[in-house]
Formats: sequence, C-alpha cells, structure tokens
Amino acid sequence: MNTVRPLHCLTQVVIGIALLGVLTAAPCAWAQSDRTERVVTDGPRSSVGGNTFVAPAGWTILQRGAATILEAPEGGSFIVIVDTDAKDAETALAAAWTAYKPDANRPLKAKTPIGDRDGWTNRSNYIYQTSPNERRDVSADVRQANGVWTVVIFDMAQDVSEKRGAQVSLIYGKLLPKGRSRESFAGKPAHQLTPERVAELGRFIESAMKVTGVPGVSWGLYQGGKVVYSGGSGVRELGKPERVDGDTHYMIASNTKAMVTLMLARLVDAKKMTWDTPVVDLLPTFKLGSAETTAKVLVKHLICACTGMPRQDLEWIFEFQDLTPESVMTLLGTMQPTSKFGELFQYSNPMAAAAGYAGGHVQYPKLELGAAYDRAMQEEVFGPLGMGESTHDFGRAQRGNFATAHAPNVDGRPALAVGEVNRSIIPVRPAGGVWSSVNDVLKYVAMELAEGRLPNGKQYVSKEALLARRQPQVAVSTDVSYGMGLFADNVYGTTVIHHGGDMIGFHSDMMWLPEHGVGAVVLTNGDPGWIIRSVFRRKLLEVLFDGRAESDGQVTAQAKAFYDELAGERKLLTVPADRAAANGLATSYRNSAVGNIRVKRSADRVYFDFDEFSSEMASRVNPDGTTSFFTMVPGLMGIEFVVGMKEGKRTLTLRDSQHEYVYVET
Repeated sequence: MNTVRPLHCLTQVVIGIALLGVLTAAPCAWAQSDRTERVVTDGPRSSVGGNTFVAPAGWTILQRGAATILEAPEGGSFIVIVDTDAKDAETALAAAWTAYKPDANRPLKAKTPIGDRDGWTNRSNYIYQTSPNERRDVSADVRQANGVWTVVIFDMAQDVSEKRGAQVSLIYGKLLPKGRSRESFAGKPAHQLTPERVAELGRFIESAMKVTGVPGVSWGLYQGGKVVYSGGSGVRELGKPERVDGDTHYMIASNTKAMVTLMLARLVDAKKMTWDTPVVDLLPTFKLGSAETTAKVLVKHLICACTGMPRQDLEWIFEFQDLTPESVMTLLGTMQPTSKFGELFQYSNPMAAAAGYAGGHVQYPKLELGAAYDRAMQEEVFGPLGMGESTHDFGRAQRGNFATAHAPNVDGRPALAVGEVNRSIIPVRPAGGVWSSVNDVLKYVAMELAEGRLPNGKQYVSKEALLARRQPQVAVSTDVSYGMGLFADNVYGTTVIHHGGDMIGFHSDMMWLPEHGVGAVVLTNGDPGWIIRSVFRRKLLEVLFDGRAESDGQVTAQAKAFYDELAGERKLLTVPADRAAANGLATSYRNSAVGNIRVKRSADRVYFDFDEFSSEMASRVNPDGTTSFFTMVPGLMGIEFVVGMKEGKRTLTLRDSQHEYVYVET
C-alpha cells in the first residue's frame, strides 16, 4: 500500500516560511491591479507573466501586482505564482516573497534541485523550517523559462494540503511556460523494444540505483503478446552476494489493490454481486463513522479513493500486533470523511481492506474474513493466472529468492530497514499485503492487455467487468483519474494504466499502454525506490516514442533532493538526544488509538519502545521553543513526537496530516 511519505524519511516536518526577505524585489513589467475570482470548475488560467496553469474548482484567485495568489476553499492556505525579471534565482525568490508576504522571515532548512521539465530550467526547491504545532508546510519552487523567473510558493496547512493534494498537483502539474505545450505522444506508434532500447532502459535502472542508493531492482517488459525482458540489477540484501532477478520475491504493496478488484470482477461475472451493490448488503459489519457515507458506499466505491475518507494509517501501523480483519472493520467505524462523497481524491487503506474482505465474504461466507479473502484471491486470481509465487504469507515469501527491505540511516547511509513493521499490513492485507515477483506480475499485466483473456485464449474475466475497473471514479487531475484500484494517466497524450505500491523499503509499479500492447513491472528493495518506480514510467515513454530526454535528469534531481533534505533535517537534530530533554520524559505514555510508548535509557541514549518496534530517538528544539523527539530507525525515520503538558501530565503528540494523537503519561 502507499504509506504516508514522512514514514519513509526524515522529512516529517517540512517547509516553513521565507528567508531572503532582505533582498530587493525585482520590478515586474506585468504588474496589475488587484482582481479576485472564485473558480467554479477546473479550468485554464494564466499567471501575470502569461504562464499557463489549471485552477481547481472552489479555489479563489487574487492577482495582486506580480503575484497570482490561489487560496484553498478552507481559507488560509495558499499557492502563489510570481513572475519576475530577476537577475538570478535568489533575487527572484526575494521578489516573490516581497510580492506575497514581505514580512516573512524564517530559516531555510534545505535547498534542493528539481529536474528540468516541460521547458522549465534552472529549477530549485527551497524548504523552510516551521514548528510542528503550526501544522503548516511552506516551500518555494524557483524555475526559469523564456528568460523570465517564475517562483511558486507553497504555504498551506497540512490537513488542507493532504485533503486537496490532487488539486495541488493539478496546479503544479499543469503549470507550463508561456507559449509552451506539454510533449504529447498521441497518435504515435510505439517502437519495438529492440535489444538496444531494452538496454537503454537497463542503463536507466543502473544509473537510478546509483543515485538513489537502492540495492536491488527487478524489472520486466511485455510487448506483442510476449515477455521481452525479465531480470534485475543489484543484490537482494546489502553485504550478501545473491543477485535479484525476475523471480525474486518483493512486497508489491498497493499493487495488490488492482488484483483485489480483479477478484471482485470475477464475482460480478458470476452474478454474485454488481459494481452497484451496496456494501452493507454484502458485508453487514461494514460501517463508517458517518452513517450517511456508509449508506452511499457501493462496491465500486471501496477502492475508488472517492468517499472522502482520509488516510488514517498510523492506527494500524502502531497497533498491529493484536489487529485482525474483524477489528479493522471496527476501526473503519470510527473514521470520518473529511470531504464530500466524490469531491476529492483521498486515499484510504482501511477502505481498500474492506473491499477485499467483502469479496472474500461473498465467496466464502462461513470462513473468517481473512481466511475467506486469502482463499478467494488464490482461487480467483493467483491460481487462474498462474501466479505461483504470489502470496500474502510472509513466511512463504521470505524463503529462498526474496529481497530484503533497506532504507538510509540518519546520516544518509544505506542500511537494513525495520522490515518487521511491514507485517502491519497483514490485518489490512487487501490494501497492500501481496508478495510477488516480476514474472508473476507480468502474467497479470499480460491478462490486462489481452482484455481478460489467458495465453490459451480462454476468457478468464469478461471485458466489461475488467474495463469497468479503469473507469474514472474520481479525478486526480485533468489528465489523471482513479478508478477501482487503478490510475488512468493521459499526461503525455497516450493512456497509461498503472498503480504503484510503497511499504517500508519496498517500492514498485506496474503499468501498461492498452493502445500499444506494452507493459512493464518495476520492483525495488530500498528507500527511496519510489523515485525509480515513478520516473521509470516517463523513461518507458521516452524509449517507446523517442521522447525528450527528461527522465535521467529527473531521477538524479529527485535523488539529490531527497538526500539534501535528509541532510538539512539532520543538521537540526541532536544525536544522541539532548540529555536534559530526555530526562524530562515520563517513563511511559499511552493513547487509546495508537497504543503505548515505554521510554528506555541506555548510557547517554534514549529509546522509545512502541511494542511493535523500538527506536533510538533524536531531539530537536523547534523555532517556537518546543521540543520534539524523532525516531531514527531506518525505514521509519523522522516520526515526530512533540513534548507537552495536559492537565498536569506530560504528553507526547503524534500527528499525521489530518489527525492528532496525544499520548499521556501513565
């Protein structure tokens, strides 16, 4: 499944406000009087300098001098586009802050590169420091085109930015230089994946591994009804000689979701349900925190990211030892939607788990939910497709040829990740619990490209039920939609159906181009493998259609940005944790939703024991004077706990973007 990104790296507290306010703003030739507009539907707009973007529905646009200021519907959260005739990036940045918020003055945490794209060059991202209790992220993206600098300032409350993440991506993703259109492969035939073109993809993988530090990548290609390539680069585990290949087992995480909806499609074909059947008719224990939302949820909505249910992953990641499929369903009943049904793309792993358990219950109503689901997946998906290496069984998956999870340590060096926490997915396994291999996933991709037929020509699932899963349930952007566990991406003019998956130290993607009969699978065993798996989609298009060479620069820039941000955060930490701050901690804390923390000390170091895992902690003094402690275990690095008091008792506060958990001393 896709976990919250701060769980992968030391970047949980991102971006504050501005530096460089002391510089003189460059004059702008396009200055206009203030003009305000409420956006009714997503639509094209222009910045003051003529750069084009898409404004999301419900947002307000204010053009004030050189600044185009977009405000989210909740108020107080902004994205600002400023065009300026500055002499360099630093002067442009100062001009942007002067135009938007001239009194902003907070320390810079890191400056990171961004790869050139869509005609933008000289791109950098400036990340600033905030205090955690502000619950706010702020950054500035500086870029150049047509001899003019453009600065995009991100200044948003964390809950708003997550809830409206798709709308934020819409603004950034469609921002193009004046007079420039995005490269399109519409109407172009795909090249054959000759040995030379396959070798170019292999070169990209090798190069990406070097800059990201990922130890192993297995990947495969399918075209014209056959596997063109299956293999790998690197090792299964650092310090050991065994190499990865097309049969190596990896966690494929949220790629599981599409396989779950394939199982549901088989049940639709069998007339045991329809896509429009209310879920409560199939699984009476299904319940959400909102009765109104519960009643609305049909089968097609369970993995649509469209019900308004937000991420709420910390509760099962921190309390998985005693969690069962049945208690996951109980947990769902405590969750509340934070946007209207069908309004926004919001990703929920417990909802996806409910989809798998509902399907399993329909097929095997006398079995326990988990056992019914496991049997349904084996008999409806893995067995018929010949996916003999695919399993939810960790013990079986981690025998023989399997990859081990890796992640950087606090100093940016590769290390073994806290892989045991990946077992947190077991109670919610339809959301992302499958282990598989490139060769197995290629069999699944081949079936998708054949529109439900098996290699022997047999119709395994009807075309109608199969393709219904790709139909838009919610918009992610003007070019991307989410169906039932699948993205449909038309960013470059040709449709790519895909899904990614991210768990601790495992990052993967499967993709196919229905118009061209081409598919690919990428599986990685290290953080930040999400960079490799996501940029590979662009690289594949470049190779198939002779596209502009952007992907190599993107993966290099993203990897450098990741490690630069890691280093920037590291400079703010005290390691080992400050002794006085550590001595002020209670011995133990508890929160009913996320469990216990036992504070342990050894010499000059302090550790938090969460029952499910433990970590040495670093400390940091925040700009507002508060103190935070951070986990340092690779793979779950940067989880922040803010020290406080409540009703005379010591507290530690843990947050994700939309939820807050206060641990109270016991």
